[in-house]
Amino acid sequence: MSLFGTNTGFGAGGTGVFGNTTTDSHNPMKDIEVTSPPDDSISCLAFSPPTIPGNFLIGGSWANDVRCWEVQDNGQTVPKAQQMHTGPVLGACWSDDGSKVFTASCDKTAKMWDLNSNQAMQIAQHDGPIKAIHWIKAPNYSCIMTGSWDKTLKFWDTRSPNPMMSLQMPERCYCADVEYPMAVVATADRGLIVYQLENQPSEFRRIDSPLKHQHRCVAIFKDKQNKPTGFALGSIEGRVAIHYINPPNPAKDNFTFKCHRSNGTNTTTPQDIYAVNAISFHPVHGTLATVGSDGRFSFWDKDARTKLKTSEQLDQPITACSFNHNGNIFAYASSYDWSKGHEYYNPQKKNYIFLRNAAEELKPRNKK
Repeated sequence: MSLFGTNTGFGAGGTGVFGNTTTDSHNPMKDIEVTSPPDDSISCLAFSPPTIPGNFLIGGSWANDVRCWEVQDNGQTVPKAQQMHTGPVLGACWSDDGSKVFTASCDKTAKMWDLNSNQAMQIAQHDGPIKAIHWIKAPNYSCIMTGSWDKTLKFWDTRSPNPMMSLQMPERCYCADVEYPMAVVATADRGLIVYQLENQPSEFRRIDSPLKHQHRCVAIFKDKQNKPTGFALGSIEGRVAIHYINPPNPAKDNFTFKCHRSNGTNTTTPQDIYAVNAISFHPVHGTLATVGSDGRFSFWDKDARTKLKTSEQLDQPITACSFNHNGNIFAYASSYDWSKGHEYYNPQKKNYIFLRNAAEELKPRNKK
């Protein structure tokens, strides 16, 4: 996948936030750099669905924009288009037919971007910033689900200015995921709600959080029959919970694991603990990737409960990640997440999106 040498010399060398002084600390894994990345921190990444030929990547940023790139088979990226909000873009997703992109913003609106006409129009409105946005394709309806800091979850058919349905949540939406017929939303105050989407969306179950710290990211996983069966939940305390909805043996089947921490468990030096910023499941193998404020990505096999790989440390946090539809490409975004406050913000530092060949590294471990 690497057509051209990735060491362009831009931003190479120097000392990063984490004291990394290698010659190419912004891209230690020598992955392919996406051309024309956003000008501010990258909040979300999403690859096009399998219904359209080729691979297209969208990325939303705190520069109020969402960008679309074509990823060619040789790994080269071609910027195709971009759209603007009037506030940071926090979430983005595709329609199932690949013709539209939906974006959620701090400007309290969501937009529908028709890629064929390159027109964007507002399709949703909240009383607070919209953090999460997902397309739902059910047999009898299709709609957009938006989760906001106004503590509501709303469902929109994209043609009406009013929602089809609005559900009250106990707290602000921090992250969400959808795999029909299931949705899961994690909120402030460690709230966790599972929704069922058949016929019409409704609350299915509230779950006591398996994690003791603030929720940051959530991703649904499927069973061997391709049915959604549980989710992985990441927190700001370097930990991920694997939680099944109806496990045969909850005490055994549900578990948590530590990640995105440094200094090992040596008790003489305190351990540095970083947030898990995003989780993504491999669409073929069912293994998962986590990315963190420590500037690393890791690949995991949840069934064998083993780590498959951890990257070298980038010179800034990794804020988002996504697999393409067949799992051959892993995209991850490197940008400051403000986890160390304003004093570590360096406006001179570029933001990057990297592409990695993920075909081999995410294969599960052979069962003994």
